[in-house]
Amino acid sequence: MQKSYSGSCHCGRVQFEVDADITHLRRCNCTVCTKRGSLNVRVSKQALKLLTPIEYLSVYRWGSETAQDYFCPNCGILPFRIPSTLTAEEIRAGKQPFTGWAINARCLDDLDLDQLPVTDIDGASL
Repeated sequence: MQKSYSGSCHCGRVQFEVDADITHLRRCNCTVCTKRGSLNVRVSKQALKLLTPIEYLSVYRWGSETAQDYFCPNCGILPFRIPSTLTAEEIRAGKQPFTGWAINARCLDDLDLDQLPVTDIDGASL
């Protein structure tokens, strides 16, 4: 069932809301996600409502430089990101493009992470 969640970075400078039906969390094994320790929830572009202008955030691009990792320039926490674009090889292999946001579930208020199953994603092989 879809629910509205409030979210923020650690210091509260970055504020947002997201409408989502969170049925599971995604744990990626790529080096960035592993070091960051985030658990992600994918949502459509329309599901994320920024209460802090995106221009107030810093962005990090790595690898193919198609992903955009948005983080607070004050506390360094990454509350959400735009995942990388699929390569031609991934599309030929049958992967479906995703054009929404990956929300760091650890930044959402009132979400019991222990009650949700975790799906492992092999981002390290991409």
